[in-house]
Amino acid sequence: MIGLGLAALGRPAYINLGHADDLGPDRSPEGLRAQTHAVVDHAYARGVRYFDAARSYGLAEEFLGGWLADRDPAEVFVASKWGYTYTAGWRIDADEHEVKDLGVATLRRQLAETREHLGAWLRLYQIHSATLESGVLSDAEVLAELAALRATGVAVGLTVTGARQAETIDAAVATGAFDAVQATWNLHERSAAGALARAHDAGLRVIVKEAVANGRLTDRAAPPALAAAARELGVGADAVALAAVLGQPWADVVLSGASTPAMLDSNLAALTVTVDADDFAALVEPAEDYWSARSELAWD
Repeated sequence: MIGLGLAALGRPAYINLGHADDLGPDRSPEGLRAQTHAVVDHAYARGVRYFDAARSYGLAEEFLGGWLADRDPAEVFVASKWGYTYTAGWRIDADEHEVKDLGVATLRRQLAETREHLGAWLRLYQIHSATLESGVLSDAEVLAELAALRATGVAVGLTVTGARQAETIDAAVATGAFDAVQATWNLHERSAAGALARAHDAGLRVIVKEAVANGRLTDRAAPPALAAAARELGVGADAVALAAVLGQPWADVVLSGASTPAMLDSNLAALTVTVDADDFAALVEPAEDYWSARSELAWD
């Protein structure tokens, strides 16, 4: 299944290659509200039913909540996240775009904010970028708040980040506190594969983010082998990269980060092809190198 993530739509700057060109000159709140609704409308018309937001994605929750209220769509699954606060003030050139705090006070505040925007549509609430170093997986107050939320029927999950994704996933599964895990896995960064398989076997929903590596696995920057495969299959490099993730037996939802309807169509072409990730083994990077390169991507 392909879902739609709103990281590149809810705020005027993001780290995807070519993001400024995708959004165009009007990056005002009203301009991005209109663009978000157009992309989500198109996604829903194309059969996408999974939508992923976060408190730190600027006004993404507000945009999505407005769309849900206006359209009252059937069979959608809405997920969001807490833990980062958007701090850029709608500036593209801000020194700091978001601040991370995984404490219980942030959880309580942001859950109330998420509820305001998404209401009863919220089906999954996730810790945003949990790490072992943060201590959030052993924070008794946080776990108690999440358990209380879970008891109301909202699933709880976590997203993970960095070179120690696999260790974080295994630690989260061991707690028994989570229903879902969202992790980065793509043709460059595959270090979490074993842990994701174990999480899937334990009954967690596995959601994959950054399948096109923030644009590095699209036609804008595709390595030669990926570009050649895309030409042979008659699709974009992004579709090949997404198809490689869809082919993993543990992947339940693979997120598109499309910010235009045309980009989404290109991503959805992944559903029409079959790709073996092992054919691109030469593209694998050491996890530390991958995350170092990602940290250098510019917000635009």
